[in-house]
Amino acid sequence: MSVKDRIFVLAQHLLPQHGLSRLAGYAAECRARWLRERLITWFIKRYQVDMQAAELAHPDQYEHFNAFFTRALKPGTRPLDADAESVVSPVDGAISQIGTISDGQLFQAKGHTCNLVELLGGDIETASLFRDGEFATLYLSPGDYHRVHMPVSGTLLKMAHVPGHLFSVNPLTASRVPRLFARNERVVCLFDTEFGPMAVVLVGAMIVASIQTSWAGIVNPPGRKVTSCSYIAQDICLEKGEEFARFRLGSTAIVLFAAKNVTWDLRLQAGSSVRMGSLIASNCKAKVIGH
Repeated sequence: MSVKDRIFVLAQHLLPQHGLSRLAGYAAECRARWLRERLITWFIKRYQVDMQAAELAHPDQYEHFNAFFTRALKPGTRPLDADAESVVSPVDGAISQIGTISDGQLFQAKGHTCNLVELLGGDIETASLFRDGEFATLYLSPGDYHRVHMPVSGTLLKMAHVPGHLFSVNPLTASRVPRLFARNERVVCLFDTEFGPMAVVLVGAMIVASIQTSWAGIVNPPGRKVTSCSYIAQDICLEKGEEFARFRLGSTAIVLFAAKNVTWDLRLQAGSSVRMGSLIASNCKAKVIGH
């Protein structure tokens, strides 16, 4: 690891993560034209954002930076895989890791794993649903589209907010910070789907102002304890490809399925790029993808 990379990782341990993120959140919500247009224009150039895909293509059309960051795409830009047996990517991004949950551990990076129970905020009951199941960790870079969509159709059962740190979740930090995803602040969403139980874990990161869901708005409960809420009685049903969350500045989404329910696309591996709506897995009863 280079000296620059060592300094980057060390700085994350020393800097006031939550304070910096709150400050970034205030700037991201600023409506002052001189600031928002400079921020957006700089960001587009710095991260090579494809504004041709955006519903609003010009920086001056956004009321603040967060409106730009959570921008909608033009209709039809991300077509859904049409196969009824398919699981689609919930985000634009890259596969960080993908595979089977082994002995209650998700592979994070060489030399590092993430404990399933810890990832789910200590919820042993929910973790038992995914024992020996499947996981896919999807990293969203700053320039990516930052809305999160349903991989399959499902009904929301519960949501939990798990407080924690705000380390960066880029590949460098994932390879250097043990238990990264189980240490960062996150929102765990549990669904009942046609392919069995599914969880989508929305992981916060350095400079992430907040995580927003379609049913609860911005998720930011007070206190430093795990906060869980049941939605069984509310009958919140979401269709495959439907938007259900947004990262107000970027991060990572981890998708979990129970054992023997889905088969990952064999063409996918760490580093593979994915687009929202593209095929990432199929029902185990369907033909294995990639053959």
